[in-house]
Amino acid sequence: MNLGSLEISTDAFSNDGRMPTDHSVDGRNVSPALTWTGVPDGTRSFALIVHDPDAPLIDGFVHWVVYGIPAGVTSIPSGGGSDFQQGRNGMGSPGWMGAAPPPGHGTHHYYFHLFALDSPMDLSDGLTARELLDAIGPHVLNQARVVGTYSR
Repeated sequence: MNLGSLEISTDAFSNDGRMPTDHSVDGRNVSPALTWTGVPDGTRSFALIVHDPDAPLIDGFVHWVVYGIPAGVTSIPSGGGSDFQQGRNGMGSPGWMGAAPPPGHGTHHYYFHLFALDSPMDLSDGLTARELLDAIGPHVLNQARVVGTYSR
């Protein structure tokens, strides 16, 4: 089986580069466009979690939970589109929550974790990141990440 060399990227910023203000609450508060390559054989769906471990909370802050992305899809447009299931971000709402580090708190890192799954995963809407990770754990074929930074 080819596990591929799954890679995720965005034209909005380089890996470990600063995210444009558009992707923060200071700007348009829209998610960046994402693309991926190196899809492993046997991939049946994808999931994505965006997490800020630098947030001053015990578990950091989850900015986006997306799943039910079909295997043939290799991108998500800026703004996320509406073709995928949305989980709950750290505010308890569905959809993208833009970068919003406390002013003067330093540079925060936003990890865009993409998971290639061996199942289409029939899951309900509105899962938290933890609920999604628990559900997909045994089904992860490969994962990739790209990291953006932001500070205020």
